[in-house]
Amino acid sequence: MSEKEYVDFATVRDLLEQANERRGELSYEQLMALGHAQWAASENRGGRKTDPEVFRGLRDALMENEKLAPHPEICAKLAELCPLIVADVRVIVASKRIAMDTPEIEELITIIRQHVL
Repeated sequence: MSEKEYVDFATVRDLLEQANERRGELSYEQLMALGHAQWAASENRGGRKTDPEVFRGLRDALMENEKLAPHPEICAKLAELCPLIVADVRVIVASKRIAMDTPEIEELITIIRQHVL
């Protein structure tokens, strides 16, 4: 079984743009994915551009958290969205039923702030 790799929207955008340059054209589905990745990686979504280096550093830092380590998909989601409000983090971690109290979530927000601000 292959291990999943979680990437940010900027990486998806870059890979699709490179494919378009190599091939000269993309399929309809790839064009739609490229348009979405361009929007999602821009300041138009959330007011902050996605940076692949920041994403990887933040994802790796979040993976060091004992409760998040078994859930790389949640670490990737947090690294992509960079939520800075307790309620926003709680919604994301609740999707996997990860029980975290407010001080633990505030610790995650501190880690996010260190990487993005």
